[in-house]
Amino acid sequence: MNHALPVPVDVRLMNATTSLLVAGLALACVVAGLWWALRNPAFAIRQIVVAGDTAHNSAASLRAVVAPRLAGNFFTLDLPATQAAFQSAPWVRKAVVQREFPGQLNVRLEEHVAVAQWGDGDHLVNSFGEVFDADGGDAAERGLPDLSGPEGQSAHVLQTYQLLNPLLAPLDRQLSELALQARGNWRAELDNGAVIELGHGTSQELAARLRQFVATVKEVAARHQRGVDAIEAADLRHVGGYALRLRGVSTVRAEAQGATATVDTKKRAR
Repeated sequence: MNHALPVPVDVRLMNATTSLLVAGLALACVVAGLWWALRNPAFAIRQIVVAGDTAHNSAASLRAVVAPRLAGNFFTLDLPATQAAFQSAPWVRKAVVQREFPGQLNVRLEEHVAVAQWGDGDHLVNSFGEVFDADGGDAAERGLPDLSGPEGQSAHVLQTYQLLNPLLAPLDRQLSELALQARGNWRAELDNGAVIELGHGTSQELAARLRQFVATVKEVAARHQRGVDAIEAADLRHVGGYALRLRGVSTVRAEAQGATATVDTKKRAR
């Protein structure tokens, strides 16, 4: 019977040392390769390809915003930080950034779709009800309605506007302004300047009051030989009715007022 002789201790130590040296050399080669790749200018970001919505951003404007915030090369570039840099550009709502070997970034942008102005006019509301900085505004957007309300209520105000505005179609009018005031009262202005106090309540309650107003105001105005364009103000906060002020309807004689159009009377429709 053959018996294997035990390996001497010094041989085992030599084999272990050799294995460690080989492993260390291999690791050093890997580290050196990585270091070379990370430092090699061949892997620098040389091209940025932008697709998607670019109506409000040129290549030059994006470069000015994003380039100073890009750090690293193809391997070390922080994609979340790069995405945030693109999303900081005016009008950009969302950016998706992908790397393409060896030195290209592919960026797909989604821009805000402005549907209203918000607050001070330097901000807009997009189709999701989100407020965004318009970077000084855009002249092409100035025909949008003005919405306002407490912080965090932009989506609610937009939804209410979208519910109420179509209800004015029978009067051939639109809402030019809608405000949710600090104490919860709603105030609207039509595109002819008429002010409507809508009061408190849910969107559905406001809609019910506005429907009643639209359904009866032509008849009320006609009683005074006026059309809907003569409406200066309406207060819909009355239970079962509303108060109406019409241009040219007065409780005093025009001669005494020294004017031919005096607006004092409030008529109530039920």
